Amino acid sequence: MDTVFLNGEFIAQQQATVSVFDRGFLFGDSVYEVIPFYRGQGFRLDEHLQRLEHSLRAIQINADYDWKTILTRLVAMNGGGNLSVYLQISRGCSGNRSHIYAADMVPTVFACCSPIKNIYAAGADSIAGVRAIVTADLRWGRCDIKSTGLLPNILVMQQARQSGVDEALMIRDGLLTEGASCNLMLVDKGVIYTPKRGSEILGGTTRELILELAAEDGIPTQEVDIDYDRLMAADEVWISSSTRAVVPVLEIDGQPVADGNKGPLWARMFELFTRYQNDLMNG
Repeated sequence: MDTVFLNGEFIAQQQATVSVFDRGFLFGDSVYEVIPFYRGQGFRLDEHLQRLEHSLRAIQINADYDWKTILTRLVAMNGGGNLSVYLQISRGCSGNRSHIYAADMVPTVFACCSPIKNIYAAGADSIAGVRAIVTADLRWGRCDIKSTGLLPNILVMQQARQSGVDEALMIRDGLLTEGASCNLMLVDKGVIYTPKRGSEILGGTTRELILELAAEDGIPTQEVDIDYDRLMAADEVWISSSTRAVVPVLEIDGQPVADGNKGPLWARMFELFTRYQNDLMNG
């Protein structure tokens, strides 16, 4: 996409530059969001921006911008349609490399777009299930902050790819937390279970939507501790993220989940997602 937003300006991506002393570059002292837009409209935009504000407050960055206006305009300038918007805010540039920062630093704000597929329009048959491995969760203790410090996530995703699978599910102190770039859910006897929300996981906007839609449809849900044995005995396992919606996991550590096929409750949830997205886009 040709146009990006950088520090108050919409400019060509070839003109966008950031100082080598920017703290996002030097320390990963920055947060981000990835927000899907379908037909030019933000999907769960308010929820994404609420999470962004949580991350900014947590690391004490003050960035006073009209995010909705900026992102909607950026999408329109890049042709509208179905786009994913990446928004990153770093603490800014101090002119040298120091762990200490001034309270009045001016943040660096960057946003860009990339095309995405409208997964809802394509239908449930177009969603391929994924295979996963379980690996150690090596991340820091504040996973609820959507930080750009993603080295542990990168390493476990590379481990997954080298193992010939699609996703890495992480475990810490004997309990599953989430995937490298997704939240985790399982189904047992018609109940959806997901790890408790806390500092160990990122509060995914799609995760929250699943819980909302399930409640509206009378599907029971519980936020609980999930160990490895419980995961492997599940009737269905799902992962969820903003750009992938809800995806069935068909195999974990080389073992099929139940019969190895997409499950009936996943199909129901995808139907609920599709209806929600259509209502939102046509509203």
